[in-house]
Amino acid sequence: MAITSSTALAAIIDHTILRPDATEADVEQFCAEALQWNFAAVCVNPLYVPRVAATLRGSAVRACSVVGFPLGAAPTVLKRHEVEWVVAEGAAEVDMVISIGTLKSAGAGPIGEEVATLKAACGDARLKVILETALLTDEEIVAASLAAKAAGADFVKTSTAFTQKGATVEAVALMRRTVGPEMGVKASGGIRSFAEAMAMVAAGASRVGTSRGVALMREALFEG
Repeated sequence: MAITSSTALAAIIDHTILRPDATEADVEQFCAEALQWNFAAVCVNPLYVPRVAATLRGSAVRACSVVGFPLGAAPTVLKRHEVEWVVAEGAAEVDMVISIGTLKSAGAGPIGEEVATLKAACGDARLKVILETALLTDEEIVAASLAAKAAGADFVKTSTAFTQKGATVEAVALMRRTVGPEMGVKASGGIRSFAEAMAMVAAGASRVGTSRGVALMREALFEG
């Protein structure tokens, strides 16, 4: 996709605050910033979904929650209950973490089954599937991306930012080649500058998750 203006960049940013020490005041600040800049979404831990959904209600900015975060190691039944709760509380987007150990030990089949279960639980909410690409081989990234696509996910996503490495241009490009043009690809984890965000977009990202959305926008305006 082409980013031709700061407005176009804002429209693909998930303004993300997932720090364990994030306070209610911090979350409110991120919501205010997202409304000011017209970001795509505010991404928070489940605890803050009701507050974020209420604050953003009536705007184009969507409330987004993570599920099975950050390790993906909860059983599907617990992830499904988590999805049901955050959607009921107002989340319009859900970013779930796959079980990386399951992928490595049993292949992509169980991953696809879990994604299908959680997609059904989402109702009208969008589902993004976090692969944690830094922990996967290229073959595993391809297999998991195809499984997520076949199961009806709306996006595949690179990373939680809670492991050894975040998004890379190479992983984003591989995911985009794998899922084709019709599915979303979200780059997330360690994206801290306008140049990094643009590199991810050039590689095929259609959404960028970052805690530095405001800084990116200020850089975009300066560059423009």
